Amino acid sequence: MTGSVCDVADEASRDAFVYEVHRKFKGSVNILVSNVGFNTRKPTTQFTLQEYRALMETNLESSFALCQKFHPLLKNAKDSCVVFNSSVASLVSIQSGAVYSMTKGAMNILTKYLACEWAGDGIRVNAIAPWYINTPLAKQVLRNAEYKKSVIDATPMKRVGEPHEVGATTAFLCMPAASYVTGQVLAIDGGFSVNGWKPPASKL
Repeated sequence: MTGSVCDVADEASRDAFVYEVHRKFKGSVNILVSNVGFNTRKPTTQFTLQEYRALMETNLESSFALCQKFHPLLKNAKDSCVVFNSSVASLVSIQSGAVYSMTKGAMNILTKYLACEWAGDGIRVNAIAPWYINTPLAKQVLRNAEYKKSVIDATPMKRVGEPHEVGATTAFLCMPAASYVTGQVLAIDGGFSVNGWKPPASKL
């Protein structure tokens, strides 16, 4: 077990990280999971240029740059995969943070593009798109009982997700069991993104 610290939004930090990984793993990597991102919740007209750039640099550009840098290591493994952490905000409008959703929507297209471009190099590329998951970050928002109820009411399975459910799905996409799966954006959302509109019970 080994670990490294990297500010993925900083080019020099990314370069140092890739160099360290190259040295430790002798130029070959089987799995790259890009699990980074943050959100700023405000009306679209209120975003500053600095906030826009910070979201783009961290959520999207860092993943794009790391893919470029890790491509030779993934190709050397001859059987490898990339998994991006996208969001259901890339699939449907959740009325909260347009720029965040933009970064994740672009990530979905990057997933599909690289899946086709890199298939000949033995690299599969997929993405997961979670809804609310019981992580420390999400719990800050879900502390609001009214807000949490609105999340659960919009979710057919009537609960938020658990970290192990996201972890298990990510692991599946990295395993031989998913050896013929590439270019997919898999929602982990209890049915939220396909729920649609439901008329009031009295109108059914």
